[in-house]
Amino acid sequence: MRLFDKRIISHFDYLIVIFVLPLILLSYNLISETNRILANKQLIYFTVALIVFFIIFILPIRRNIRLIPILYWLGIFLLLAVEFWGVTKLGAKRWLSIPFINMTIQPSELFKPVFILMLGHLIHSKPPEDRGYNIKDFLYFSFYILLPFVLIAKEPDLGTALVLLLVGYGILFIVGVNWKIWASIFVTIALASPFIYTNLIKDYQKKRIKDFLSEKPSYQVQQSIIAIGNGGLVGKDAEDATQTQLKFLPIATSDFIFAYFVERYGFLGAIGLIFIYGLLIYHLLSFNYYFHDDYVIRSFASGLGLLIFLNMSINILMVIGYAPVVGLPLPLFSYGGSSFINFIALFAILENLLAFRYMDMYNFERRL
Repeated sequence: MRLFDKRIISHFDYLIVIFVLPLILLSYNLISETNRILANKQLIYFTVALIVFFIIFILPIRRNIRLIPILYWLGIFLLLAVEFWGVTKLGAKRWLSIPFINMTIQPSELFKPVFILMLGHLIHSKPPEDRGYNIKDFLYFSFYILLPFVLIAKEPDLGTALVLLLVGYGILFIVGVNWKIWASIFVTIALASPFIYTNLIKDYQKKRIKDFLSEKPSYQVQQSIIAIGNGGLVGKDAEDATQTQLKFLPIATSDFIFAYFVERYGFLGAIGLIFIYGLLIYHLLSFNYYFHDDYVIRSFASGLGLLIFLNMSINILMVIGYAPVVGLPLPLFSYGGSSFINFIALFAILENLLAFRYMDMYNFERRL
């Protein structure tokens, strides 16, 4: 049986657990200080995430990697279904209603693991040449990257769409694409930017950009900056964190939880938190060195590292007023179930690929 193979213990990556646990514990401590009801709900999400991790971890993913395209196109179908039968909340149509149980799902969140696995499968099937992918291969991969980008951006959910776009092309950049292609893309984007802003960006998105570029930041960002300044070098006690305790800081447990964290733990705490994220991202990207010939692990670890980096960077820059407010949560830190469980599922897939790599690759070669 797979679970009783000794190689699982030796090949399981415990460093990921060491880096992730402090984020979860710090997050729960902040949420419990602010709202016990939300903290209890977060415990439920933690429990569900643990169950999801275990279920995904024992699945024979690599043995059945040829099924990934089916899941990819199922995800595309769900994204298309949002257009026709989606549930609208706060002006955005991003959810699908589940019949009989009065719940909704967000296909764009469910699609992230499948999207990264699909790229890993495609790269595994078509490895890059010594000089990197040529224009024909680049366009082939671009189809699978741009299709979900267009569908998610149309919801509209430009933040998630752009993150997936950057993750997809970031994986290709790490694996290897001819440098002339990247140069051409950068020139094209620079020339097309005015047209994109004028014709493709919606009015509320333009307003966010204008608010970001204006001299006076929005109310949310103003209160966030005040909370960060209130933290000083080493932070304040919970009762003295007035911006949060007096409810001046909006969405203090989710989108703006970084501001509350800095108010509690100060500048030094912020540096420590970013350092933990940095170690985790560096560790994930280092798999490109240790598993040079395993494109499935390389692609998935790189995609997960880029996903964490982009979400973390955009959230922190948003909170301190250096990026528009787009509603991206701080990975593994902000309150909420869907984002947290999704990231845990991503880590479960990676641990599965690592822990069972020799067993599954051996069986795969035997079938060939």
